[in-house]
Order: sequence, then structure tokens, then C-alpha cells
Amino acid sequence: MNTKLLSLSILLLLFSLPEISIAQGDLMIMPKRLVFDGSQRSQEINLANTGSDTAVYAISFVNYKMTESGNFEQVEVPEEGQQFAQDFLRYFPRRVTLAPNEAQTIRVQVTRTGNLEPGEYRSHMYFRAVEEQTALGTEEAEESEGISINIKTVFGISIPIIIREGESTTQLELSNIELQREDENPKLSLVLNRTGNMSVYGNIQVDHISPQGDETEVGIVKGVSVYTPNKKRNFSFDLRNSQDVNLNSGKLRVSYTEENGKILASTDIDLN
Repeated sequence: MNTKLLSLSILLLLFSLPEISIAQGDLMIMPKRLVFDGSQRSQEINLANTGSDTAVYAISFVNYKMTESGNFEQVEVPEEGQQFAQDFLRYFPRRVTLAPNEAQTIRVQVTRTGNLEPGEYRSHMYFRAVEEQTALGTEEAEESEGISINIKTVFGISIPIIIREGESTTQLELSNIELQREDENPKLSLVLNRTGNMSVYGNIQVDHISPQGDETEVGIVKGVSVYTPNKKRNFSFDLRNSQDVNLNSGKLRVSYTEENGKILASTDIDLN
């Protein structure tokens, strides 16, 4: 088997796991975030073109702030308490051309970090589709009074790259937990309150505990983050398996767990 096709087959197997990969258009990226915490100086990002046309991507850094609703807004100057990572990172290549079913690796290295102040530094690596010989995302031409307008849609996708220096002082608390039963699918809303010098990234899990002590998972959301310098994030999501339990009795246990399995916060809510 061709080496590149073998590599792509392995990547696609990994990409099938949503918690470790991200995709937009025909570009798939693994992993969906990089964290340098002192144990590694170099890591790799794997790209794969799952489309039927050759695609070209320019790679650069952008910087975002996270809003309290979890959206991202591009910024040029860091807010108070925010620090960019791009000046301490280098990567190669800066532009890739991927044929159909082709994969390629981007190497990212940490550099010049000897005098970093303790805390977290974050920038986002941005992959932007660029027009080459074949236009990407070309839509049907529109005509107006004999004038032909050719519209091309260009997309981009980014992943956070984080450098952590020193010991983490970060803690998390869950507050304002509310169960909403008005819709067909019950929804849980809550606020994640972050303190300390680093961001959090993990999973929210909700378990129903009956009066008899039976536990049933009724909700889980993976990859929920609160980035520095944000102190809180408002979050809501639909519960599942709610038809299997009585949400009018017992209690709900809401937990936030890091990727390594460490529980950062857990709260019980009585339903009686």
C-alpha cells in the first residue's frame, strides 16, 4: 500500500474519534488542540484531505478572546490577564498542498521560553484554504444585466496552541444550575466559574440518582473550555435518556472532569 494512503488510513481511524479531531470542509485535523506544559518541546499536527480535489492551505497564527457565552472574537492586543503564545512558537511548513486522500504532518516547536513568567500563553493556529489552480468552494455564477459574478467561498479552521509555565493555581466551581423542563427535551443550564492562572478544558457529565440510589447518566458534553482571562462561562445543553428516569424525584449530580480524569467540580441538585 502507498505510504501516504496508509498514513491517511491510520489518521482517518483516529479522526473517527470526535474528542481528538476536528474537521471543516474536506480538511481534518488531529489533535484539535496542543498543550506544551514543560514536558515536551515539539509536537505534531496531522492534516488530511478527505475531498476529491487538491486543496491548498496557508498556515498562520490568529489570537482570540472567548466571550462568556463561549464564542470567539479575534483580537490584536491581549486583554488584561491574557498572553499570546505565537512569539514562542515556530512551525513548518507554513503552506501545504494536499492531493485527494493525502495526509501531511505539521511540526510545532516551543522556543525562547527561558524567561517566561508563570501562567498560560495561548494563540490559535489558523488553516486557511487558498485558491490555487482549482477554485475552492466555487458556487454557481450569478448573472445581473449581462454581468457574470463568480462567488468563491473560502473557509478557515483554527485550533488552540497553549504554553503553560509553572504550577497551575486554577480552580473551578459550578453555579446557577437550573433544570428546564418546558421543551420536549429537558435542558440544563449552568455557569462555570474559573479562578487561577490557567484555563480549563474538560467534560460536563450529568447523572440522575434515584431515591433508591440508582445512577443513570442523562447528559454529557465533551471539550468544554474556559480560557484565560475569562472568569466564567455560561453553558446549556440538552439532557438525554431523560425518559428513563423521573426528573421529579431524586437528584442530579453535575460534574466537570479534566481529560486526565481529575474531577475539578461536582455539585448535587435535589429534584424533590
